[in-house]
Order: sequence, then structure tokens, then C-alpha cells
Amino acid sequence: MNNWFKQNGTHVAIIAIFVVLCFVYFSPVLQGKAPAQSDVLQSKAMQKEIMEYKDKDGKGPLWTNQMFGGMPAYQIWVQYAYNGATYGIALITKAFPNPVGTVLLLLIGAYFLFITLKVNPWLAAAGAIAFAFTTYNFVLLASGHSNKALAIGFFAPIIAGLILTLRGKYWLGASLTALFLALEIRANHVQMTYYLFLSILIFVGIEIYQAYKNKTLPALGKALGFLGAAVILAVMINASLLWTTSEYAKETNRGKSNLTSSSAEKSEGMTKEYAYGWSQGVGESFTFLIPNLYGGATSVDELVKPESHMYKAVAEITGGDPNQTPQAIQQLASQFNMQQYWGEKSFTQGGYYFGAIICFLFVFGLFIVRSRLKWWILATTVLFILLSFGRNFPLVSDLFFDYFPLYNKFRAVESILAVVGLMFPILAFLGIKEAQEGNIDQKILIKKLTWSAGITGGFALIVAVIPTLFFSFKTDNHPQIVQALTQALQNNAGVAQKIANALIEDRISIARADALRSFIFIVVGFGIVWAFITKKMNMQLAFGLLAFAVLIDMWQVDRRYLNNKNFEEKSTLANYFEPTEEEVRLGKATIINIIAADKDPDFRVYDQSINTFQDAKTSSFFKTIGGYHAAKLKRYDELIQNQFSKSVNQDVLDMLNAKYFITQDPQNGSYKMSRNATALGNAWIVQGVQFVKNSDEEMKAISSFDPKNEAIVDEQYKKLLDTTRLGADATAFIKMEKYHPDHIEYSYSAPRDVIAVFSEIYYDKGWNMYVDGKEKPYFRADYVLRAAQLEAGNHKVEFKFEPKSYYLGEKISLTGSILLLGFLGFAFYSENKKKKAA
Repeated sequence: MNNWFKQNGTHVAIIAIFVVLCFVYFSPVLQGKAPAQSDVLQSKAMQKEIMEYKDKDGKGPLWTNQMFGGMPAYQIWVQYAYNGATYGIALITKAFPNPVGTVLLLLIGAYFLFITLKVNPWLAAAGAIAFAFTTYNFVLLASGHSNKALAIGFFAPIIAGLILTLRGKYWLGASLTALFLALEIRANHVQMTYYLFLSILIFVGIEIYQAYKNKTLPALGKALGFLGAAVILAVMINASLLWTTSEYAKETNRGKSNLTSSSAEKSEGMTKEYAYGWSQGVGESFTFLIPNLYGGATSVDELVKPESHMYKAVAEITGGDPNQTPQAIQQLASQFNMQQYWGEKSFTQGGYYFGAIICFLFVFGLFIVRSRLKWWILATTVLFILLSFGRNFPLVSDLFFDYFPLYNKFRAVESILAVVGLMFPILAFLGIKEAQEGNIDQKILIKKLTWSAGITGGFALIVAVIPTLFFSFKTDNHPQIVQALTQALQNNAGVAQKIANALIEDRISIARADALRSFIFIVVGFGIVWAFITKKMNMQLAFGLLAFAVLIDMWQVDRRYLNNKNFEEKSTLANYFEPTEEEVRLGKATIINIIAADKDPDFRVYDQSINTFQDAKTSSFFKTIGGYHAAKLKRYDELIQNQFSKSVNQDVLDMLNAKYFITQDPQNGSYKMSRNATALGNAWIVQGVQFVKNSDEEMKAISSFDPKNEAIVDEQYKKLLDTTRLGADATAFIKMEKYHPDHIEYSYSAPRDVIAVFSEIYYDKGWNMYVDGKEKPYFRADYVLRAAQLEAGNHKVEFKFEPKSYYLGEKISLTGSILLLGFLGFAFYSENKKKKAA
């Protein structure tokens, strides 16, 4: 035991420091508080029905009717109990308060990678801090993109496992790769995993080239064989997750369109306009070095300070009123987009800052690192930066969007920079490692170090002294903004121009301050590394100071986006969607109580007091026709676009069983509730069927029809109906008897065969229908609903959600999890045996 501590004491100490850093940064968690993350709160609203049945049954359902009429729970919350990686994720997220566990993962995972690269432990700690505290990670945590941050956290250890395998540690490296890749996939952010694989593809390509050049292809082939087995094992462990996700993805708004009438709907996957919605501006890439060069987040925090130019200019209109002036600035921001941020995105929660010291050392690494890792890092960095530009540099982006498999399934292309956020510190500290090894002449090192500081520090200094030399600090539509403001100020062009100029001056001041800040940190970094190279400072002290300088640099900027103000009492967050005092006064609480008293187990609400199809607020109380989710079913999304975007189709509301409408009076803000007298209930029997040729005709037909008496059915389902046996009868009826999200029971009585329409969303990848226990066919009607021909008599109808992709996938997951445990055990046993032999 003593020998173990001697060998690993430094690692234990560094990990302990990481733990302390996390709890100091997130000190409110020690007071029982939690971050108020908008996406997490929305997610809890989405999960309402799932969690209610999980508490009741001990197992969450695989389907929920809580939003968008009904959808699979795969991308909301599913247990995947036989997936071993589920428990690994739980260990990270449950052992420590949110978001401490995620940041610890980022730190320890990156530290493991740097140690694998044989970097000095204290230098590895600096590298881990640089990666973990990259501002993008903290912006993600602030907004609640927890799965995304988790997925990024596994980047570094996966690469470490890859490198170990290529070094000849086949069993250990492959087993660790399988473990971390399984956890990466289980984090369930396909986009981040996809970007990681893209970078690994470049890595493997370079390795194959080098092996061919050095005639070492057999050894590489063996390593790639082990890595291939690791990938298969990781996929097996996540079989149920991947299978259900793949199956579901084809049916979502990321899949192929069902309509051909709209040019925007013709492509498979997303439209370029949607996918490129958050494209990195070309000039914005300089925020890697200077954080608020483009104003930082979309806000007016700096503009409402009394010392700002904007405040002084607006104060002349408001008479200097300390209450009215900030409100006027807020109004200018919301109405005319006059805010700090002036980049290409519609809005942003923060830029990509990799650290001034890291950027300086990255350039230094480019000059002196001789490892072929440099070419992988450089190729990945250049390609990924070009791809992050999206619509701002379509030459490269369009090639990938049009021809590279799956690339067009993802939006917010700027997020590919998460991988670049790892590339920068790797090369930066490989450069220091190269200097440490003493294989390069000291004079050459000092020369390259000076060049690196001159390039990065010189640019920062130019921006600090002459900021407008390279940047305009104006949005592309700045003239239009000034014109609109002029009109709003009753054609007072002088005042409008004065306010606009004040805004530009504030943006310049913000950029200048951060440029000077970056310059100072580069000088500090240069001084430490110079002292180390010239042996005026010992290695451990230099590396410790460098880690501390990197920490201070990143910490200060991260606090702009995630700080103590982001935390709330857990009780407050638990009741986040409960009506406020103002909403209670305006009648919202009364409406909620009235609707909640309705004992019908499966009706829906149409809440027009919010952005119905982009907000999960109503889902926290009732089943709704709206909600919030990035991966809605494609058919339902098409229904929204065609039946609700221009005008609201009452017939569609009726067939969706929208039993209650909530509105808000625009004059006095009071909430009103009305009951929809024509809502058709859970199921009904129609008098006849109208067949249409395709989805276009189906969508057109439901634009104006009588859903109570007629079902619109695609001709592809004609073979499932025998119209000669159908007959309308006033005595026929159908009603719901039992409700469970995964299992709904109805009873019906009919003297002849009838067509029943069920107000349940059609999804044939798992829903099965049974009549008196025997499976029977059903079909799609009215574009999104289920329908079936039911035989005469008194019978019981059941719909059960039994997706093979989940149940068989779980068995494969269990097999893969057991195999991984065996491989890990054998790998560590073999390594231990080799150490003892040595």
C-alpha cells in the first residue's frame, strides 16, 4: 500500500485539487442549491408523465402522451437498465451534486489523456484545467445542455485508450476505449459523438499513412483489430439505445420528409438554413484568444452600467432616470437588436474562449512539436474551424452537408468547436513537453517562444490599441437598425446616430479591455515558460505556476457565464413552473386547478398563452398538443407547420382531443380557459373513409374535413380494410377503459364492422393492436392518428407499445456489459502480471 501511494501520490493529490476546485467554483451546491438550467427545467416538464408512472410501476414507460400528442420517450428519459454504461453515467451525475460531477469528469478525463501522452503530472493538470474550463463547457452547463457536456467529457479518455492501443497495450487500451466509448454513447448526444468520430477518422488516416511509410502495417492492423472489437463492444452495450434512436430518428424532423409540395421539405435530414442556424462567424474565431472581442453573450449587462457610452446617450432621452434608462436600453435591445454581441448568430450565450496562454502555447507547439500527433491536431483544427463557419463558408460546409454520411442530421454546426477546444491544449502542452525533454537547442526554443508570443500577444495588443483596424464592431444590418431607430424617434436622425455610435464605442471598450487582458496573460505565460527553458525556474515550480495562471485566466472568464447567480434553492426549482404571484392574480392558478379536476385520463390542452410548440411549460401540468423537443416526430412537425402556423385548424384540434384552450388577454394580461365542446375524445367511430393517394393529399384533405364522421386514409392502407363489411350504425360506440402510456384499453360494441379512429399518435415502430388478446392490424388516419377496422360484436381493444428495438436491444446490452467487465478484468490482470514480471 505504501509503495502504491509513493507511485501514485502525485495523481491522488492532483485529483484532490480538482475536487476542491470544483466545490469552490460551485460553492452554492454546499448550501443545497442547484443550477437553474433552462434546458434541464424544460426536460423535467417533458418527463412529468414518465416519472409519475416510474414512481408507480418502478419502471418508466417507453412512450409518453405528455407533449406533441404523444411520442417515444427515447430522447426524453428511458432507463436502459441492462446497459452497464447507465450505471457509469449515474456514478458521475449522482455521486456529486450537479454540475460538480460533470466538471470533474472533464478534468480527470483530460488528465488521464495527458498522462497517457507522458506529460509531467503538474503540466497534465494544467492541460486538464485548460480543457475543462474552456468557456463553451461552462456555457453548456449554464444553459442545461448536460448530456452534451457529459459527451464532451469522454472525448479525452477515449483518445487516451486509442493511443494506448496503438502503443501495443492491446488489451488494456482496447478495453478502456470500449469502456469510455460505451459511456460516451450512453451520454446520448449523437452530434458530439459524431464529431469525435470524425476527428478519430483523421487520426486513423494519418496512422495508416505513417505505418505504410514505415512498413509497420501489420502492427497497426493488430491495433486497429483490437480497436474495432472495442467499438463493436461499445455498440453492443448501447444496443437498445442505438437501435431505438436509429429507428426513431428516421421518423423525426431529422428524417425524410413525407411531403413533396414544399421545396423546403424535399431533402432528407435538415434544411441547410435550419442546420446552419448557429454558424460561427469567421472573425469570431478570434474569440479563442480574446473572449469578448464580439461582445460575449447576447445581453446588455455592460450597457446598463452608468459609466457606459450607451447609458449616457440614452440618459439624455430619459432625463437620467436611473430606473427608466436601463429599461430603455433593454427595449432597444429587444426591439432593435442593439446589444453587446455583434456577431453572425441570432443570439448566443457565450463565445468560444480557449485561453490566451493556451493560444500562445498552441502556436509554440506548432513551431516545435515533431510528433505526428501535431499533424492530426492541425488537420482536425483547420477542418473543424472551417466546418464551424457553416453558412459563412459554404465551400467546405456544403460538401459535408451534401455528401458526408449523417452530417445533415445535426444543427448548430458551431458546436464542432468543442473538439477544437481539446486540440488546442493538447498541442500547447505537447510543446512544453518537447521543451522539457531537452532535445531542441535552447536558443531555438527561445526564438520560437518569442515568435509565438509576438504573434498572439502582438495581435492582442493591436486590438487593444487600434481595435477598428481589423473589426467594425457593427452587425451586418447596422444601417437598417439606425434607420428603424430614427423612425421610432420621430425621424430624429441625430439622436438615433448618437445612440448607435455609443453602442459601437461600448463594444470597442469591451473588446479593448479583453484584448489588453489577453496580452497580459500571454506576457505572464511567456515569462514562466522562458524562465523554465533558461533554467531560471525549476520545472515543478514553473509547471505549477503555469497551471495556476491558466486556471485564473479561464476561471475569470467562465464566471461571466456561470456563477453563483445561476444557482437557486432546490425547492424553488422544483416549483419552477408553478404560477407566480402575478399569474395567480391574473387567474392562471384557478385555470390549472379547474383542468386538473377533470378525471379523464387522456385529454389534451392547447395553451395559446405561451409559444405552444416551443415551450414545455404546459407539459408540467397537462398533456398538451404542444411542448418543447428538438426531435419531434416528422409527421407531427409537418402537422404543426401546415395546420397551425398560419391559422389554427379547429378540425385538427378536435381530432387531437384538445379539450381545453388557454388564452391570455393582450390588454390586461388575464388568463382565460374555455372548454372545446367539439373535442372528439379518446376514440370514435366514423361513418366513412376517404382514400387519398399520398401524404400531400392527406394533408390537404384534413385542412377542411369532418373528423367526427370521416377518416382520411392513405391508399397504401387499403388492403387492411374490407369496405364491403362496413356499416354505419347509431348504436355503435367505443370508449377508453384503462390508460397507461404504454398500454391503453378500449371496449366497443358494434352490430357491424366499423372504422374506429383513436386520438393517439401513429408510430408503427412498436405499437401493436390486440382485439380480445389477438394481434390485429391497424393503420394511419388523418395524417397522424391511429385507426382500425373492428369486427362486429362486443370486444376489447388494446394498444401496447412493445418495441423490439428496446426489448431485444436490452438483451444485447446485457451481453455486451458482461463481456466488457470480463475484458477489463483480463486487461488489468495482464498488465499487473507484466509489471510484476518486470
